[in-house]
Amino acid sequence: MTLLPPDELADRLRSGLLSFPVTHFDADLQFDEPRYREHLAWQAGFDVAGLFAAGGTGEGFSLTPPEIDHVVRTAVSEVGDRVPVIAPATGATALAVAQAEAAQDAGASGVLLFPPYLTEASQRGLAEHVSAVCRATDLGVIVYSRANAVLTDTTVAELAERNPNLVGFKDGVGDIERLTRIYARLGDRLTYIGGLPTAETFALPLLQLGVSTYSSALYNFLPEFALSFYAAVRRQDRETVYRMLSEFVIPYLDIRDRGKGYAVSIIKAGLTAVGRNGGRVRPPLTDLTDDERAELATLVQKVS
Repeated sequence: MTLLPPDELADRLRSGLLSFPVTHFDADLQFDEPRYREHLAWQAGFDVAGLFAAGGTGEGFSLTPPEIDHVVRTAVSEVGDRVPVIAPATGATALAVAQAEAAQDAGASGVLLFPPYLTEASQRGLAEHVSAVCRATDLGVIVYSRANAVLTDTTVAELAERNPNLVGFKDGVGDIERLTRIYARLGDRLTYIGGLPTAETFALPLLQLGVSTYSSALYNFLPEFALSFYAAVRRQDRETVYRMLSEFVIPYLDIRDRGKGYAVSIIKAGLTAVGRNGGRVRPPLTDLTDDERAELATLVQKVS
């Protein structure tokens, strides 16, 4: 498969809505490739600008490195000729570098670099971590600023100067001043992606800060709703955005907020609610209760 140049990847990603497909598991919680392929084919049938394989909603944190490679290769072979497939790079620097190399070998279009787990690091250490991954691949890299890897504007500016293939900044914090500082320093050098859980909630205000797109978990089971919402955000149609927030997104959030980790579990339950069998989540996540599933299904019926 022909390598997608980083600048072309950046243009593709900023052109529309993004999504993290769930990763399907069978009854023994092993990767269910046929069901995953079916889901990807359905997802790619709509006007989505990029799919992030084995990401947060895809439970990438619960997958082994060989499983991540399997999931990424499956995604590339199923939809990579239609939609950019972005692979994850996770964990400590050596592991993230290996995953970035594997992503390029698998034919992915880019890499999303997640925060390193279970350790705190200085801005200098984070800069070296990001740069090591960028050096390991010719693919475009998007850095996810979140949790224990929240980058300052000066660090992002340094990284952009040092690494031509750093093409994206995904924000998982929502700090207005930080985002303003980053955009003021870098302008359109990077593509800015909203990455807060249930990004629709923050999409309209963050648009004013240069965050022109976001990753929609809702797209997994309500692609047409998610695309309509995104279109309303981009045309800054406040009336439509707030109507859709009130009718579906906020009641949905009320269910999501009842349990830790439900931001992922509720997506699989949503797939089941629309008749597509999302299946179970892997531990340490827990599934919605039967009552919560029924409540979600009733809510979904109103907008599907």
